[in-house]
Amino acid sequence: MDRQVTVTIDGRQTSVPADMTVLEAAATVGLHVPRLCYHPRLTPPAVCRLCVVEWEGARTLVPACVARVRDGAVIHTDSERVRRARRTILELLHSAVDLGEAPEILALGEAIGADPHRFADGERRAFPVYEDNPFYVRDYDKCVLCWRCVQACGDDMQFTYALSLGRRGFHTHIATFFGAPMPETTCVFCGNCVGVCPTGALKGLEEYLLEQGVPAERLWEEKQRFRPSAEA
Repeated sequence: MDRQVTVTIDGRQTSVPADMTVLEAAATVGLHVPRLCYHPRLTPPAVCRLCVVEWEGARTLVPACVARVRDGAVIHTDSERVRRARRTILELLHSAVDLGEAPEILALGEAIGADPHRFADGERRAFPVYEDNPFYVRDYDKCVLCWRCVQACGDDMQFTYALSLGRRGFHTHIATFFGAPMPETTCVFCGNCVGVCPTGALKGLEEYLLEQGVPAERLWEEKQRFRPSAEA
């Protein structure tokens, strides 16, 4: 039998397996910890920091998606310190990224009082929309760098490694090797990356065309221009 530990989360004491994450332990007592980069079918990258919690005795806030519970731990998932950290993260995202198609993020920001205009003068990330294949488009103005697409394309799902990270710091972005068009990469167009994207940065081509005002009866015709030529 797995060793059990006793933890207290938001005043609720519970016994859980010792290898359980704080995120999972919170769920056992009915608590939902906000998250962005976390996906149940992917390895937690712990990059978004929206799931941070306050662990009594710890110097810094702790990412709940990767931190393992310990016997006697007292954890707060919704303290003012935690809420302030989440507000700041969301406000910074608003300043740099288009979150217009990320309803869960917008709802969380509204719930915790994030001001989307707090850093309105900050530099915004700007990329072209990549329309280089007949299956999906890449609009990295909406990308929050959650890494989900890279993980789905790699070890966690498809093992094709068509997507990776390019550059560093503020200019970090999801990329293909040497910036190659998607048909020239190892992509097999499985759609897993689109399926795990939380912000609309990756979107099926038909959905994209409909949003651009293309009538449904013209979708097939319009999609032909995204197909590689026979000479390519």
